[in-house]
Amino acid sequence: MDFARARNDLVDRLIESGRVEQPATERAMRAVPRYEFVPAERREAAYHDRPLPIGESQTISAPHMVATMTDLLAPDDGDRVLEIGTGCGYHAAVTSAAVGSGTVYSVEVEPDLAREARDRLDRLGYDVRVRVGDGYAGWPDPAPYDGAYLTCAPESVPEAVVEQVRPGGRIVAPIGRGRQHLVQLTRRADGGVDRETHGAVRFVPMRAAEN
Repeated sequence: MDFARARNDLVDRLIESGRVEQPATERAMRAVPRYEFVPAERREAAYHDRPLPIGESQTISAPHMVATMTDLLAPDDGDRVLEIGTGCGYHAAVTSAAVGSGTVYSVEVEPDLAREARDRLDRLGYDVRVRVGDGYAGWPDPAPYDGAYLTCAPESVPEAVVEQVRPGGRIVAPIGRGRQHLVQLTRRADGGVDRETHGAVRFVPMRAAEN
């Protein structure tokens, strides 16, 4: 299978459908080899626009959703971005490609997924720092971040994550139990947030680390 051609064809379709609008998102989606992030037996489906199981009851998000969230986050070159939910590392790789000289800091609750994603991202050359931890606490030490996003759905965006984003920064997340919606929060200088809702979505529920 010609993975590069399949990837470019997929991105072309995403652009035609309005799923990709930001140039940085397009460059990142064309650059990151999604097939490297799915189980070997599912590589032929890597450029189908749908989620795929990756083990540990987790999924790799559909390409259109990764593109939509990257567009909403609108990262700039050099940004520091917090990700909650590393999974297989694909979304982190897309964000890393979008921020260029910046860095992605990713928190994963499942140790095996974190280890595999760290090894994969290192092998492929993405500047993503991965740690095992409770996403509800964010990752305080490198804060403040220019933006943050979640790849799993809490009932509401964790306050710690909001507090770790600088004023003017954005947070993109699916929220809700049962019915979920994708939200975009913009941190205000007074510590509050402005909120926009961007339609119904379906993500795995966010879970806290076990004590």
